[in-house]
Amino acid sequence: MKKIFASLLIGAALISASPLIAQGMEHSFFMRGHVVAMEDTGPVICIGKADGAQTGQVLDVYRVEYRHAHRPEQTSYKRVKVGEVKITEIIDDHFARTQVTDGKLKEHDIVELSRK
Repeated sequence: MKKIFASLLIGAALISASPLIAQGMEHSFFMRGHVVAMEDTGPVICIGKADGAQTGQVLDVYRVEYRHAHRPEQTSYKRVKVGEVKITEIIDDHFARTQVTDGKLKEHDIVELSRK
């Protein structure tokens, strides 16, 4: 009886935690490092406190471009640097506001910490 109760308790805990786990996975694997919105004040990016973001950090911005490949060994997708942003405000664990310091950005562009 104790084993059944313990199994049910563990199962209930896993089910109740699954939305939080899924939210964390979505941020970690699908959204992190993207421009999620273009506000009047500048782009909002999906990098926040949980990623170690700090006000003043400079991030490179890339866009994925598709090129039709004429041969199978050629690469069809290419990352092209389109600009830079500087973090102006940390919104929360997952998001930050930025200011464009170079280039023209679009929603869904990729952002990465500058390696200068």
